[in-house]
Amino acid sequence: MAASIRFPGIRHALSLVALTAALGGCAPFSADGGVGTAQFLALSELDKDAVKITNEADAISAQARVDKLLKGAVSADSAVQIALLNNRGLQASYNDLGLAEAQMVAASLPPNPRFSVSRLTGRLETEIERTVVASLFALATLPARREIAADTFRNAQLKAAEATFKLAADTRRQFYRTVASNQQAGYLQQAVATSEATSELIKRLGESGGMNKLEQAREHALYAETTAQLAKAKLQQKIERERLVRLLGLWGKDAALRLPSSLPALPTRLRSAKEIEAEALKKRLDLQIARGDLDKLAKTLGLTQATRFVNDVDLLGRRTADRKNSFTVDGDGAVQVDREKRNLKTLELEFEIPLFDFGQSKVAAAEQTYLAAANRLAEKAVNVRSEAREAYTGYRGTWEIARHYQNQILPLRKIIQDESLLQYSGMLIDVTTLIVDARARILSNAQAVEARRDFWIATVDLKHAAIGGGVGGATASGGAAVADAGGGAAAH
Repeated sequence: MAASIRFPGIRHALSLVALTAALGGCAPFSADGGVGTAQFLALSELDKDAVKITNEADAISAQARVDKLLKGAVSADSAVQIALLNNRGLQASYNDLGLAEAQMVAASLPPNPRFSVSRLTGRLETEIERTVVASLFALATLPARREIAADTFRNAQLKAAEATFKLAADTRRQFYRTVASNQQAGYLQQAVATSEATSELIKRLGESGGMNKLEQAREHALYAETTAQLAKAKLQQKIERERLVRLLGLWGKDAALRLPSSLPALPTRLRSAKEIEAEALKKRLDLQIARGDLDKLAKTLGLTQATRFVNDVDLLGRRTADRKNSFTVDGDGAVQVDREKRNLKTLELEFEIPLFDFGQSKVAAAEQTYLAAANRLAEKAVNVRSEAREAYTGYRGTWEIARHYQNQILPLRKIIQDESLLQYSGMLIDVTTLIVDARARILSNAQAVEARRDFWIATVDLKHAAIGGGVGGATASGGAAVADAGGGAAAH
């Protein structure tokens, strides 16, 4: 139910609105469009430059840096930098941040008054009405709304930084997958060449009667399976490369980037697990965003409590000009025209009377929204700790597996091949055994590459479990399938 109170006079209506607007001020636009937070965090946590491209000069400068990075073999670090400079999805996130800043500035401004003019004309009179309406409710709540809008913008800045971190993490993971797929395809190519030589030898032995059909079939099947694995590895190699190119935002001739021939060597020392949880609780961007959302909701709840009985108050100033003509005839028969002018000024205050709804439903909804956000923040804090521990477990476990291949399996495979070569030179074994051992060593090397790839991906996961922006599975990958030494099922 709405009620209005009228006051004779409009003298101070417009001056009151103008004074309030002048005192209200507005939040200014930032020089960097709000992207400074993302740039600072990218530099401090990733040691990389995040750039928002807003004009042609920025685009030319960014492209020049990308061209320079593409001249040599692209490393994991340079791949991340190319993505931060060249990925259009990231630029769209920065544009969304600019929109959030514009909304913040708009929310910091006092509400515009509404002005209307009407004219009513009859045969003998004319009435002109001018009305100015301003929301006193919106003016009174302006400081609180401005503070909430500022909190919303700060969260938008953190989300832009989170998008930056996510792109960096995804790019680095995909770089390791792509390089690993190249290595695995190379090892499987060697295995196929070895299997082909074995198959041809078995064929000749079969024709001369030196090997029965069962043994021939086994060797030919092994060759066929290895060939299929190579085809699958080459297919995966192309897919992984395209995924990397997509993250880097490359096309045309730039898509033909050169990559290292092998993954980096394993580190000799690992990070400690003692501070990983504390670091995650301190730095995780999604946790900071959740805290900001909770603070904003608390302020919104306070505003709801303060306005539970009144939803809006409007101040209306009206001025009416009434002109009336009347005609009289004097004794001489002449017509006299009398013009009467009246100016009416009215000031009205209109507000809602809470007869039926006292704001309980609005307050209850705000309280439940706040409690839900508080519970989600508590859940996220628990999950962040768990994700940090999980990431460290994957980091440590994949390092031990890769190290086991490096220190145990590969040296043993080399010993086996070297001894087989000595025995073959002494005519103690035939050539098929020598070839089978060589093929087994090749496949073990391919599996070692896969284990090393999983470690480097786990390293990325550990980093981003602590800072946010793209936590993934430590061993998740789309690498080529690698057969075991006996030519059986794929390794993963």
